[in-house]
Amino acid sequence: MNPNQPMKDESQSSITATTRRIQRLSLHLTPLPPLQPSPQLNMLTCAKANKLDVDKGSLSSYMRGNNREIQEKVFDFFHSRPDLQTPVEISMNEHRELCMRQLMGLVREAKIKPFRYIFEDPAKYFAITEAVGSVDVSFGIKLGVHFSLWGGSVLNLGTKKHRDKYFDGIDNLDYLGCFAMTELHHGSNVQGLQTIATFDPITDEFIIDTPNDGAIKWWIGNAAVHGKFATVFAKLILPTHDSKGVSDMGVHAFIVPIRDLKTHQTLPGIEIHDCGHKVGLNGVDNGALRFHSVRIHRDNLLNRFGDVSRDGKYTSSLPTINKRFAAMLGELVGGRVGLAYTSVGFLKISVTIAVRYSLLRQQFGPPKQPEVSILDYQSQQHKLMPMLASTYAFHFATHYLVEKYSEMKKMHEHDEQLVGDVHALSAGLKSYVTSYTAKSLSTCREACGGHGYAAVNRFGSLRNDHDIFQTFEGDNTVLLQQVAGDLLKQYKDKFQGGPLSVTWNYLRESMNTYLSQPNPVTARWESADHLRDPKFQLDAFRYRTSRLLHSVAARLRKHSKTLGSFGAWNRCLNHLLTLAESHIESVILAKFIEAVHNCPDASSRAALKLVCDLYALDRIWNDIGTFRNVDYVAPNKAKAIHKLTEYLSFQVRNIAGELIDAFDLPPYVTRAPIAMQSEAYAQYTQHVGFE
Repeated sequence: MNPNQPMKDESQSSITATTRRIQRLSLHLTPLPPLQPSPQLNMLTCAKANKLDVDKGSLSSYMRGNNREIQEKVFDFFHSRPDLQTPVEISMNEHRELCMRQLMGLVREAKIKPFRYIFEDPAKYFAITEAVGSVDVSFGIKLGVHFSLWGGSVLNLGTKKHRDKYFDGIDNLDYLGCFAMTELHHGSNVQGLQTIATFDPITDEFIIDTPNDGAIKWWIGNAAVHGKFATVFAKLILPTHDSKGVSDMGVHAFIVPIRDLKTHQTLPGIEIHDCGHKVGLNGVDNGALRFHSVRIHRDNLLNRFGDVSRDGKYTSSLPTINKRFAAMLGELVGGRVGLAYTSVGFLKISVTIAVRYSLLRQQFGPPKQPEVSILDYQSQQHKLMPMLASTYAFHFATHYLVEKYSEMKKMHEHDEQLVGDVHALSAGLKSYVTSYTAKSLSTCREACGGHGYAAVNRFGSLRNDHDIFQTFEGDNTVLLQQVAGDLLKQYKDKFQGGPLSVTWNYLRESMNTYLSQPNPVTARWESADHLRDPKFQLDAFRYRTSRLLHSVAARLRKHSKTLGSFGAWNRCLNHLLTLAESHIESVILAKFIEAVHNCPDASSRAALKLVCDLYALDRIWNDIGTFRNVDYVAPNKAKAIHKLTEYLSFQVRNIAGELIDAFDLPPYVTRAPIAMQSEAYAQYTQHVGFE
């Protein structure tokens, strides 16, 4: 035997294997036509035949709705004012002053006054905040702190006397304000706040005190530099004539002036310090507040849900501290609604940058043929196409949330069921959407390789600015627990014959169906028509939620016997969080399916149906273990779902350019050289100094 023969055979085998690998890879890649600067790839024959023809104008009109004009007005104003555009490199102090000038420019020069829309037209208010956030996220947060939190607390927790006194000053920025709820020792547990407001019946005043360092108000936006007033949340303490001497009436909100309106000097008894440089949002001047026996008039109590008379008597239409507290927090959900809505804006910008770059960027290709777009690699599609589908899904879900919130704000009588529904829905969507966006920003950065690391291409600042969205206006883990708690209450009410809120209707309509054993026949169905049927998709989502709800309720009953209610809840906590996320995904999919059905343009509807199918099947595949464990999906069906998900990703890739164009974000809004539709590399090289 020739000693060299095995080596030759091994070498031949290696070459053959390499050739087969290249051939297989080539099936997924089609070369670019030569000598074209921004070529469209020839599609595989079957894919090309099935490529959708999308009317971008119709799709964009459907997406952006009635508030396109006000957003265009915001974009145009700041595009015309280079002095109000945020540079890539800017110091913290310069950034804070720029954000203040941006806010002044919006209100006093562009004559766009968001405050009046908080009650009149909440959808328009949130559209303005989304557009403003696209200009500069710090600017958007500063605006939200002033109008939505400080201004919103005056409108929502106060009465006519407060609106009459403060509305104009808030509207025209004379009374720039803060929202002083969070303390050093307490953020999520608002009922545990330690700041106190003691009523003095002799002077008809409240005395605001910070009893210890843990009660220092912390991370208070607008407090460090610009704020003149603060809504301070504190325990209301009233003197009594019994052995205790005082009575704690629970947390209430008070208007406290913190700086002189003319000199801007800090007022007596108020101590303000700067929280300093942060991971992101350094255009927002966060500060810490300590109160040393600060006296305010009795009228400064925001008294919609509870009032104190001149002689120190407390009155309220709500009988208990817990009911008053719930009503107060229910009126403050606008911040969560805004964060969910704004987070989708982040996602739109980041996906737009990543997809445009991926269409432009070419790397590798079949031997002796032109390089191909990196978006033609299955791995890149896997990263970005489900994300693009989720962006569309979140867009429609958050618009639904805004509709429900607007309905709540316009109701003439307090509707406890609607308020509860909006509270749980806003908590769930804020948590789910911001968590998803935070992960996606890192994925987009990585999908753009080294160029995604350049500050000018924005992923770093977007990621840092958005990061806090996961913990302010409610920590996401805590908010999901609120959703789970509400689901359990609805579950209990269902079996006691009580009413269910609209979002939870499916529990009443088909809980018995969802809790029955899966059909072994349908568990094996694997045709594309079946898998793309909205009924199958929504049934799968709701089946999962119902099973999780039923099982966690049983676990809580079991563990509460030995651990108590708190211990049982903690023992089942991860189960409860999974339940809440599953429910929110069901709501998101239901709203997406509804949006597809309601779309009037046929080509847009077909595109949205494709994207909706990808969203639904990708979510099912990502949790396929749950569906397999309960035999809802047989092995052959799971394989078919995976295969179809990859095919749909490829189909969405074919119209990815049209889908991101429908967001209608002009280049001066995305502001990333690698996201330019033409001359991207030229703009990038010019940025670093080449001519």
